[in-house]
Formats: sequence, C-alpha cells, structure tokens
Amino acid sequence: MSEIELKLLLDKKMSSEIWARLKASKLAHGAPVTRTLRSIYLDTPEHALNKAGIALRLRRDGRRWIQGVKTRATLHGGLSQVGELETPAPGGRLCLDAISDLSIREEIIDRVNGAPLQPICETVITRRTSELMLSDGTRAELALDIGEVRAGERSAELSELEIELLAGNASGLFDIALILVPDGGLQFSRLSKAARGYLLAQEGRIDSPLAPRNAENLALDPAQTAEQAARDVLRECLDQIATNVLVVRQLDDDEGPHQLRVGLRRLRSAFSVYAAVLRSPEMKRLDAEARWLGQEVGSLRDLDVVANDMARREAETHPDEPGLSALADVVSRQAKERREQLRQLLVGARVQAFLIDLARFVETRGWLVAQDFGQTERLAAPIATLARASLNKRWKKTAKHAQGLETLTVEQRHELRKELKKLRYAVEFFCSLFPAKRIDPFLKRLKKLQTVFGDLNDAATLKAMFTGTGVPGADAPSVQRAIGWMIGASQARAELGWTGAKALWRDLEQTRPFWK
Repeated sequence: MSEIELKLLLDKKMSSEIWARLKASKLAHGAPVTRTLRSIYLDTPEHALNKAGIALRLRRDGRRWIQGVKTRATLHGGLSQVGELETPAPGGRLCLDAISDLSIREEIIDRVNGAPLQPICETVITRRTSELMLSDGTRAELALDIGEVRAGERSAELSELEIELLAGNASGLFDIALILVPDGGLQFSRLSKAARGYLLAQEGRIDSPLAPRNAENLALDPAQTAEQAARDVLRECLDQIATNVLVVRQLDDDEGPHQLRVGLRRLRSAFSVYAAVLRSPEMKRLDAEARWLGQEVGSLRDLDVVANDMARREAETHPDEPGLSALADVVSRQAKERREQLRQLLVGARVQAFLIDLARFVETRGWLVAQDFGQTERLAAPIATLARASLNKRWKKTAKHAQGLETLTVEQRHELRKELKKLRYAVEFFCSLFPAKRIDPFLKRLKKLQTVFGDLNDAATLKAMFTGTGVPGADAPSVQRAIGWMIGASQARAELGWTGAKALWRDLEQTRPFWK
C-alpha cells in the first residue's frame, strides 16, 4: 500500500488555530477523533534497516498493537510518498513472518541477518484527526500530532500537521494546507518521524542544523526523460529556496539572503531551460512570483554586499580614512532594518502561497496542460536531446548580446551579464550528462568572464545606492568623502577588469562547445 501525505511543521499558535479554521472551512465530515499513539522503531545495533531505507515499527493505538513497515520513502516539498504495510501485533510482539509482502519480508530478514532487533527510538504523540472532503471529491485525513520524540534519555517536542490523501488528487492536499493556515508561517517537514528519532539517538537533535544552503550538483541519468530531469532540477531549486527562506527568517547570516537570491535565479533559469516541456500558465505565474521575491531579497543582499564586502574591505585596506568605517556602519544599519522588513514578508501569506504552489507544481505535475496535445511527446523526450537544444539556444543568445563587446553601453553590459549567468546555470543543470574533461575548460573560462561582469555590477549597484535622494550620511562630510572614494574605487576596478573582457570572451568563444 502506498501512502501519500503532506507533512508540515507548526508552532504552538498555529496548532491552536487549526480546528477553528477547520470548522469555519466546513471541510470536515464528522467530529474530530483524539487518541494517543506510541510508536517504537526497531533496528539492529548497526541500524541495518535504516541504512536500507526501511522503517520497522510497533505502534500502540489505544489497546491495539500494530506492526508496520515503511519502504521507498521520498519527501520533497513536504510531500511524503512511502510504501506501507501493517499487520496486527498481539501483545506488542514483533513477528517478521507476518509481513505480507514476500519480497519486503525477505529483504528485511536478509538485512537483519540474524542480528538482534532492538528499540532505537520512539514517538509518543496525541493525534487529533478528522476526515476532510473538497468540492472536487478529493478526500483526505487531517492529523495534528503533538508530542515527543524519544531516544534513551533524550527527548524533543514535535508538532506536526499531516494531511494524508485518501482518494482523489494529491494537489488537493496543498489546497487544504492553504485553507487551514492562510496567513503564512508554514514550514515543510524535511524528515519523517523515524528519521527524527534516529537523528535524536545519534546526534541528540531531531532536525538538521539550520544553515545557508548552497545549490547542490545533480547527477542526472542520461536514461531520464525530459520531464523526470526537470522534476529533479526543480526539486533542488525548491529545497534551496525553502531552506534559505527559513535561514533569513531565523538567522543573521549574510549568506542566507545571497543563497536565497541564487535559488530564485536558478529556479527562473530552470523554467527557461525546460520551457519546451514545462510551459504553462502556472509556470509563468510562478516565474513572476519568483521574480518579485528575488527583487525583495536582492535589496537586502545589495546592502550586505556594500556594507561588508566593499565598504569594510576598503576600511581595512585604508585605515587612515575614518569615513569608510562610518559608511560601513551606516549601510549596516540600513541592512538591519531591511532584514527585519524582509523577515515579515517571508513569514507572510504571499511567500507561503508561493512555496506551497511551487511544491504543488513540482510534485503533482502542475505543468500539464490538457489542451496541449503535443506536450506528452515533449515530456517523454530523452533528456540529452533537450540538454543539447537548450544549451545551444542559451549560447546563441549569449553570443548575440556579446556582439561588438568593446562598444557595449552600460545597459548592454548588464544584459550580457544576465545572459552569462543564465548560460552558467544551464551548464550546471546539465553538466552530469557530459564528460567532465569537456565541460571544465568551458566552465572555467565562463567563470572568469563572469567575474569581470560581477565587478561591473557591483560598481553599478554602489553608484545607484549613493546617488539621488536619500543618500545615507549626507550630513557627515567624512561619510560623503567615503562615498566618493567608494564610487571611484569600484568604477576603477570595474573598468580595469573590463579592459580584459574582450580577450576573455574570445577565449570562451574559441572553446569547443561541449554539448556538440
């Protein structure tokens, strides 16, 4: 039996509001049921089952004991899909021979290999459930779990909302989440209860430490279809975005806004790269939302860069210019104010809806367009075919923007910078499909050229920030002197780099495109 459910973490305030919202929504059929569940997870001393992705559980539900096995678990964007088998376990006694699926039973016996099975961790929760029905006929069970995860002498509180699909379309699970928690603050659960228990037993915590999340390289399989590869790339983008939303909300790490903006840019690039198979009204809407959020995050990132990467760097290099440190302090205060404003935005309804809808899009094939009769064929095309076509298209657009490089205006340089960034993201999306020895020379030269354009962008950002009205520190001569210093230094650095741009572009242009 396959189980599909949306798993979300809640704070105490949201937990207390769920049932009032449920009643107001009129989705519930019948009165809620409350019961206490104790689930004991068993494994060998070496955790052989957990390493194989198998969770073996004894659960007490009222007076009943149930033996459960979960396999093939996936958890992306809060949506959990797992194979589950349950059988009665009279007296709470484990019996591997009672597992009904022969292949799973044999795998567990083989993995255990005669080792003793012992309790590793357990959960003790109060579960309140209610069956829900949407107007399209989708049925789901809402379960609010509040309790503890335990492992030996360790314990940790857990409050989790599970919305399990009973019948209908999994997209409805996301609708229910937005109906019950419309004002923002939801958080995708990244781990199953079993995974949290093992983590508690091994490391004394039930979640991974929160830290800025960089993009991770994906190993696409050449045998994948275009749709399968697109789903994997979008999952990676979603995970980077959702994680860094939490980072910005909870930490003061400057890398958080940077990686959030990178994640949003990568998402938009993925939409562009996979447009042939993903193009749909929903993709266009999500792309527009990602663009809006990227601009909001970018305003904080720009302040962080000017304060910490530019002004403080100049202050350390030139300690005899006190205005530089004062300028860095002024911009840092602006960044602090902007961070608080951004945090309010990130916990709000619009960002939550964007994340929920993006997860829905990725996990329920939200790109399907019923009227597009040719879409099925495009979705089933080999990924290598799409990769070559997409890289070729990106390369041609970049080359077009680079024509007459030495005479480009500031605006044209900015457009070329964006095309180079899109090209790099496309290369990174598809690089696992090609030999590294062919990719590395191209990517190395592309990165060098991007560095030049990065300096140009920094100079433009700095100039825009410190010209016009509302310039910080306008009443302090030393700060104004520092602003002039900073603008002059950044412009000089950018122009110096630009003198070598033509040669760097020629090197890239002469590098054999690895996808051909």
